[in-house]
Amino acid sequence: VEDGVIVALEDDPAADLVVDVAGGAIVPGLVDCHTHLPFAGWRAREYEQKVTGVPYEEIARGGGGIASSARSLAVAGDADVLAQARSVRAEMLRHGTTTFEAKSGYGLSRDGELRAVRLARELGADRVTGLFAHAVPPGYDAAGWMDEVDRLAAEADVDALDIYVESVAFRNEDLERLGEIARREGVPLRAHVEQFNANRSVPVALAAGARSVDHLACLHPDDLAPLAAAECAAVLLPGAEFLGAEELAPGRALADAGAICVLATDCNPGTSPVSSLPLVIGLAVRRYGWTAREAFAACTLNAAWVLGMEDRGSIEVGKRADLVVLDGPVEHVPYRFGRNPVRAVIAGGEVVA
Repeated sequence: VEDGVIVALEDDPAADLVVDVAGGAIVPGLVDCHTHLPFAGWRAREYEQKVTGVPYEEIARGGGGIASSARSLAVAGDADVLAQARSVRAEMLRHGTTTFEAKSGYGLSRDGELRAVRLARELGADRVTGLFAHAVPPGYDAAGWMDEVDRLAAEADVDALDIYVESVAFRNEDLERLGEIARREGVPLRAHVEQFNANRSVPVALAAGARSVDHLACLHPDDLAPLAAAECAAVLLPGAEFLGAEELAPGRALADAGAICVLATDCNPGTSPVSSLPLVIGLAVRRYGWTAREAFAACTLNAAWVLGMEDRGSIEVGKRADLVVLDGPVEHVPYRFGRNPVRAVIAGGEVVA
């Protein structure tokens, strides 16, 4: 490694720093392309509700879910929000995540969303996504808030736009409109779809040129083949699929069909309070029937592609030197599920954890 870049894949007896990886493995730095940082506080009470069978839609309609996090963010000061987010970011780094995306979405007002974007930048996120269409704020209907989303997209400093299509959020026609806004602004379109219901949002997202469709736990069977054939990633979030009665994304079928399969934590205070990609790898292998190497590809090379960061995600000459030293073979990460397998983390050629 020189100047933060991989320059050779061979021993260098004159190296300034040598890291002993005997008995372990070295893999690309992990890339988390779907998180909801920064947020304020946690929602442990909802966790109990979910695991005892209360549907998320019922929790949301009762003032929980996104609305609860929006209230917490509104009353928390910037310093407190950033302190919590940096703590979570440090956990992610210790578990091998060298690149991460952060979303807005808990502001639920024009000023609140702009603040969330600013805080994500201050946090140091590698990519910031405007999830302005996350929930319909009080006093608006979906169409009225989409007018605000249109204005926010033109004003905010974001790298992509995102939307949550679900019975408690936005509709396919709003997804179609956001696709038009994303094209106008020259940024990728991403979409939370088919998490709790089969809304047939994938064809709409593909027609709109989406870079990714995320969740897919309720993917309609007829939409699997078109997605697999498209230049659109299937971002699977197993951390959001085990807290209650959620459906399971068809990970094995998507991989077998040739889809661009991606894993991410969906780190958020409600449905996936998970920051560890090794944990997500373990869930994916156990629940989707993937191999360890399929799971690693999904949160390295493929995840970097979702973020448009092709300078990382694999160990190749010319790539950024983001590397993770494991304390055993890659197959041990899902096999010895629930522990941190990371011995050292190198970001841009520097040992950072």
